[in-house]
Amino acid sequence: MKAMILAAGRGERLRPLTDKIPKPLIKIAGKSLIEYHLNNLAKAGFKDIVINTAWLADKIHAQLGDGTNYGVTIHYSDEGKALETAGGIINALPLLGDEPFLVVNGDIWCDFNFSTLPTLNKNLQSHLVLVKNPEHNKKGDFALRDGRIKNITKAATNATTEAATDSTGETLHTFSGIGLYRAEFFAEEQSTEQQQTIAALAPIIRKKCEYDLVSGQLYDGLWTDVGTVERLRQLERQLSFMAT
Repeated sequence: MKAMILAAGRGERLRPLTDKIPKPLIKIAGKSLIEYHLNNLAKAGFKDIVINTAWLADKIHAQLGDGTNYGVTIHYSDEGKALETAGGIINALPLLGDEPFLVVNGDIWCDFNFSTLPTLNKNLQSHLVLVKNPEHNKKGDFALRDGRIKNITKAATNATTEAATDSTGETLHTFSGIGLYRAEFFAEEQSTEQQQTIAALAPIIRKKCEYDLVSGQLYDGLWTDVGTVERLRQLERQLSFMAT
């Protein structure tokens, strides 16, 4: 199975850090975010890694090279201008091949063991990893019922439990940015007239959920969306404490 790391974003909320450093190369406890992913993917047996780039792409190329230093082979999908999450995946499909592939957000940190991911059922187009809702997303994204991701409208956060629930009381969880996909998951968004498609991922997931095409699992290990300077510093403190 091939894996893709999403690394094209500008990282607006991490400015001024990302004015001169692409977000995936920001270091935490002496190692860049994307290097944590490459090491974990290699440890799990992934050999071919696709990385999409846009903002400060040359610095990512220079830092990671062909992947030899990480025990993998890196293929780059250079976009020029970022194409949003789904657009970047669609643009990279020729590099990802016909078999199911893994996609990981480049701006998360986690200790998830990628080798534990299931084989994607032939009747499914995607499998997502959900996590407990962080402080910045208390209402969650999706419900998980009988191993399937459910697209349920968010309700107000319960003041007592601080857990997001839908109208039936079902708990909603946060999408981790880790998922398995088949190429046909993106078929409707691909354009025959335009080689590059700008598209977000969440609306596609919600559409596929309506047809019961997305399975999922809940991960309760360490996970952080490094989207702001505050969260970055918090993760640094956490990893420094763990290292002592």
